[in-house]
Amino acid sequence: MSFNELPWSVQIDYPILAFLQLLPLLATALMLLWKERRHLVWIALVAALLELLLALDLYRAYDQTLPVLQFAERISLLGPVEYHAAADGLTVLFVLLNALLTLLVAVYAKARDLQPLSQLLALVFLVEALLMSLLVSLNLLWFLLMSAGQLLPVSYLIRRWASSPDKDLAYSRFMQFMGVGLALLLAGTLMLGLSHMEATGRWSFDLYDLAKTTISPELHSVIFFLLFYGLGLRTPIFPFHGWLPIIAEHGSIAVAPVFLLGLKTGVYGMLRFIFPLLPEAVEQWHGFVVAFALAGVFYAALLALLQVNLRRLFAFAVVSHSSLLVIGLFTLGEHSFQGSIMLAVNFGLAITALVFMIGLIYRRTHSVLLSRLGGLFDVLPLFGITFLVAGLAIIGMPGTPGFDAVHLVMEDSIHRFGALITIAAALGNVIAAGFLLLAFQRAFLSHQAPAEEPVEIEHASPLEKLVSLLVILLLLGGGFYLEPWLKLIDGTAHSLSLLFIPSAG
Repeated sequence: MSFNELPWSVQIDYPILAFLQLLPLLATALMLLWKERRHLVWIALVAALLELLLALDLYRAYDQTLPVLQFAERISLLGPVEYHAAADGLTVLFVLLNALLTLLVAVYAKARDLQPLSQLLALVFLVEALLMSLLVSLNLLWFLLMSAGQLLPVSYLIRRWASSPDKDLAYSRFMQFMGVGLALLLAGTLMLGLSHMEATGRWSFDLYDLAKTTISPELHSVIFFLLFYGLGLRTPIFPFHGWLPIIAEHGSIAVAPVFLLGLKTGVYGMLRFIFPLLPEAVEQWHGFVVAFALAGVFYAALLALLQVNLRRLFAFAVVSHSSLLVIGLFTLGEHSFQGSIMLAVNFGLAITALVFMIGLIYRRTHSVLLSRLGGLFDVLPLFGITFLVAGLAIIGMPGTPGFDAVHLVMEDSIHRFGALITIAAALGNVIAAGFLLLAFQRAFLSHQAPAEEPVEIEHASPLEKLVSLLVILLLLGGGFYLEPWLKLIDGTAHSLSLLFIPSAG
């Protein structure tokens, strides 16, 4: 993989990556200090729009003909903790997704009337800033620190805006799992830094330095599993998903899952650090990972079919499709890398749509039990259409970004593993179609169960309709206009596939 880079001054007139990190921090301060609460939402929307414009400017300035990291920025801080940022097509795509999700969350927070709004929006922008820093970093230790920092406000979002009496259980379970994940990630990071120190006499966690370090064969697999398990816990993939159903059922379904699950930072970390730094271990263990991921597709899909709680069903849908994404990653071909990256983006948008719709349904019915829902399409047809489009996007139906992405994964999977594994993964996707369509049918089309005290369901507000239309347009627009995004990540996918030439050809 090429580790050449171009400084930002060669391509653009300002340090755009630093601006992408600092603008959300400024918005966080404004949310906390601004006295005029009436104008708070407008300030948040302007800040989110400015961040999205910055991300679009990054896309505009990125030279897709140069297969190198671009817009490089370096600042020496404290020993091996160095600020080293740069961007390739993968970075640009995830930065755009992060900015877009933040804007959607800001609109949703206002539509949902989540209070206290100033505190919520401040946390949203803080998470965005930390995620931006994580996405542009080429220093593994910096990536780890930003990951830990990002989980703190997310955990507070999960607990503070939860309505379940068991929200403390959800919070503690989240902290336990994420703490273990960070500990594993830290151990793997320190072992890589130690290997570099033993070879050169100095500590470094920079991607460039670590890529040049010779790691002893007996440590390759140990470091691989430490990093993979650390990132797999937050992706989440089977069998490291135990925290998610509890968080989905008892934690906040309003905002936190958008950043925690919609932006696949675990997948991004694998692509940015594990595959370039440990290709031999990836090649050695990729069959093992794919076998567990394939089991996860069926395990989570079958459990989803048994759920009576819409939130828990959503959680197992995430696990099932994250497993399909991991199969694509560890197929190790150029097309499968492209497909997996686009699947991550597709899931990000679709998960966001499902989170929003479940939150808006709960606001009206005060329930997510499928037995208490039903007949919602008569009152909330746009919510139903949004839920259906998001579900179809997750299973890769034509017209959504998941369609081409799934086929790219399957194409390489047949060459790498043969028809049996590929057909099995496709059948898992069929089961996924079943439980998502069943959930849609039971929540929106079936007759509502008679209640002791019938509740009149409020119609969608104009702002809620705007949220629904935005996510529908993004999903369908991404599906029919996918070629530019595939071209954007083509250089990254090609460079990664060259590390695994036997499987790329």
